[in-house]
Amino acid sequence: MPFAQAAGAKLYFEDTGAGDPIVFAHEFGGDYRSWNDQVRALSRRYRCITFNARGFPPSEVPESDDAYGYEHAAADMAAVMRHLAIPRAHIVGLSMGGYAALVFAMRYPGMVSAMVVAGCGSGSDPSARAAYVAEIPARAERLLAAGIALKVEESSKDPTRVQLRRKDAKGWEEFLRYMGEQSVVGSALTLRNVQGKRPALHEFENALRRLTIPVLVVVGDEDEHCILPSLYLKRTIPDAGLWMVPWTGHAVNLEEPTAFNHVLLDFFTCAQQRAALAG
Repeated sequence: MPFAQAAGAKLYFEDTGAGDPIVFAHEFGGDYRSWNDQVRALSRRYRCITFNARGFPPSEVPESDDAYGYEHAAADMAAVMRHLAIPRAHIVGLSMGGYAALVFAMRYPGMVSAMVVAGCGSGSDPSARAAYVAEIPARAERLLAAGIALKVEESSKDPTRVQLRRKDAKGWEEFLRYMGEQSVVGSALTLRNVQGKRPALHEFENALRRLTIPVLVVVGDEDEHCILPSLYLKRTIPDAGLWMVPWTGHAVNLEEPTAFNHVLLDFFTCAQQRAALAG
């Protein structure tokens, strides 16, 4: 199995297709397989790199809190690209992966050519911030005590997830099955140290305003926790566009793969044309 060495963990990755590279970063509820529909479509024109975050097998699962964090997530993306000798890539991230993509672009601006940030910003709405942060430690402890089945059960009842069940019953079953294969230790430590300790998006405002790459912000109109943060990103990042997807929840790429793939292809094509014209 192919692995890239990052600081404190080996990361499993898959490398499909040829052309300009796209690196995909998955959400807390998913893994590298969450991008299968995108890889099948986009690898006809692009080199598609998917990888599992630390704590998500077959990537390594460190067992200490200090091995996890949003800064690790950004550095891990850089480690995968360096392992594959990719100096610069388009980046696509969903939720936790979208947050990692933003931090990656702020920390390593020369390594990003264009970026898609989908379903990002849970816990960043100031009106809900304190409650969000306060409940994370208890959620992590419950998960450790109950096992990965609790994560699956909670996701199956999440009002921002049921849209997938309504639209694609087979895809819904696959999503939950893959989640059930995740590590409870990796999930709990990620929850406690990534989601529980990452800053709200507005704390990065100065750095976000300095981004010069084109950014497409994507959010489902039924993804309640991410709508206001997505609007904030649109208003703050200088070259950002916003695609709000109707009748759609959190995992836009799983719910509406055809539309998502079409928009990504169009966005990356336009970004490359603009870069060529700029010389």
